Amino acid sequence: MINGSGPGLICFGRWEAKLNYAALWLGVVGNICLVFLFFPVTRGSSVLPLFGLTSESSIKYHIWLGHIVMTLLTAHGLCFIICWAATHQISEMLKWDKVGVSIVAGELALLSGLVLWTTTFPRIRRKMFELFFYTHHLYILFVIFFILHVGIIYACIMLPGFYLFLVDRYLRFLLSRQSIRLDFARVLPCETVELNFSKSPGLSYTPMSIVFINVPSISKLQWHPFTVSSNSNMDHDKLSVVVKSEGSWTKKLYQMLSCPSPVTRLEVSVEGPYGPASTTFMRHDMLVMVSGGSGITPFISIIRDLIFMTKLGFKSPSILLVCAFKNSSCLTILDLLLPISITLSDISSLDLQIEAYVTREEGPISEHQDQLRLLCFKPNMTDVPISEILGPNSWLWLGGIISSSFIIFLLFLGLLTRYYIYPIDHNSNIYSTSARALLNMLLLCVCIATTASVAFLWNKKGRALEVKQIQNVDAPTAMMTSSYSSSYNSERELESLPHQSFVDATKVHYGKRPNLKTMTQTNNFKATILLCIVAMFASVSAMEMAPLPAPSLATGAVVALPISGAIL
Repeated sequence: MINGSGPGLICFGRWEAKLNYAALWLGVVGNICLVFLFFPVTRGSSVLPLFGLTSESSIKYHIWLGHIVMTLLTAHGLCFIICWAATHQISEMLKWDKVGVSIVAGELALLSGLVLWTTTFPRIRRKMFELFFYTHHLYILFVIFFILHVGIIYACIMLPGFYLFLVDRYLRFLLSRQSIRLDFARVLPCETVELNFSKSPGLSYTPMSIVFINVPSISKLQWHPFTVSSNSNMDHDKLSVVVKSEGSWTKKLYQMLSCPSPVTRLEVSVEGPYGPASTTFMRHDMLVMVSGGSGITPFISIIRDLIFMTKLGFKSPSILLVCAFKNSSCLTILDLLLPISITLSDISSLDLQIEAYVTREEGPISEHQDQLRLLCFKPNMTDVPISEILGPNSWLWLGGIISSSFIIFLLFLGLLTRYYIYPIDHNSNIYSTSARALLNMLLLCVCIATTASVAFLWNKKGRALEVKQIQNVDAPTAMMTSSYSSSYNSERELESLPHQSFVDATKVHYGKRPNLKTMTQTNNFKATILLCIVAMFASVSAMEMAPLPAPSLATGAVVALPISGAIL
């Protein structure tokens, strides 16, 4: 069998021909799988919500597809290498033909993919997360050399998913360049900080949403995901997150805010929030929430949402919150469950029971009073509130960007082909395949960047009045310190009726760990387990690692995510 393209021909025997045929189809199938690879990581996608998915919950599909793609493409490359070695044509590996398939570009794409793929395995990803994160940017080289390898025509097979990813990635880049207004921070005695940002009143989000935060003074490159602890229905102009000092990044942040002379302004960039399109908490008779350490953060927004729903007159499910902490100072996190402006009537109809476990202390410690510090930051004229990047009609704007940029791309592609490429090759296919692919990639990126920038600036101009109103609000600049002792110590004088009601619902167990097996063996709890959801969130370095997927809240579903050993 004779196979070849361009100036050289390769003669294959029978088995080599079959292997060559298999290699071709492995590449084709791998190309088809690439179509779906980028959909799950498009955070602002309008496709995922149609299937009830978020970018976080669909990461597993991206992982599976990534393994499949790299397995197929690696087999594709190995089969060709074996064929060339068997036919003494190993020099084919060094060919970069002007027209047709470029072998060297394919090898560079495969090499980039293999380095990226190596760091994705759990053992490496968990122990060296930053290595995994930074090597993942090799996808840029992988895509570029892949397109140079197969040419722009075959690369169009993967265009739908990659096109949406490019639009989403550029919009998120524009969003990340903004400095967000940080109003104040509450520094808790358990090495925990609550950051409170200004947000647009029109921005709404669901419980268990996450945001990505960047503090340039700590690291200009690192973005860390945190669960939103506020509720958009109760906090119309504020968005808050809880940060536990666990990893190096969060420790630096806590040190900046807890030192005797903390900063008066903190430059912060925020991306998000991202979360499920809807929640189903109100469908259940009872919710059982189990958390360890800072894993309680997702439940703060859930409980606040249920408080709001009961305030509107809806019947809310009974709530059992089981939480474990290292020491009694961590119990102050429970005070974040209640919004600052809460009243007794807001929580009077909420059936809430809290079982708190302090694992490393045998009893309450009252020798000293812990201090909660309220830090108010100076506003800056360039700071903006957190808002939807494309305004309240984001889906319309996103559709407009995708359609208009693609139409402009096709228009300029036609002009480029007619007035630049055609005069050179006159449809004889002598124009360089790689050069054509590079021109197409460059044109595509320019069209996306132009239309997305115009849409972003147009919406930014429309929000200018709202931003100006927020900037004109006088914010206190002094640092406030208030005496703060454990709310759950019997010696403490309670501050308010809502707080009194909240403390009455809390039972603290010292020197114990929650025994879920014993709980589930009681008949009453068994009856309840059929009607409720058990959600266990891990306390993993204050969510510095990749965010945990939101649990599926189907009736009777049990989500068992292990509590971190750090709290034991």
